[in-house]
Amino acid sequence: MLVDWNPVARAALRSILDFISERNALAALQLFEAISTATEALPQHPYLYRPGRVPGTREMVVHPNYIVVYRVTHAIEILNVLHARQQYPHA
Repeated sequence: MLVDWNPVARAALRSILDFISERNALAALQLFEAISTATEALPQHPYLYRPGRVPGTREMVVHPNYIVVYRVTHAIEILNVLHARQQYPHA
């Protein structure tokens, strides 16, 4: 099973990492590594993480402040990366 990052998720991750990097480059690198490691392991246990707030999605807390939203189909589609305090889904 492949892990596929959609453009929205890639842009969200890039934005988060840029923001953190301006303040602490090491923290940004550590978060990137944590997210990369966790998402690369999803094919082994795609249903390990909690059901998402949007039907058909799942949410993986990769850090106390960051959530990876994904969907399992023929592949694992990474839909978004959110700050835990960010309101999701949007009304």
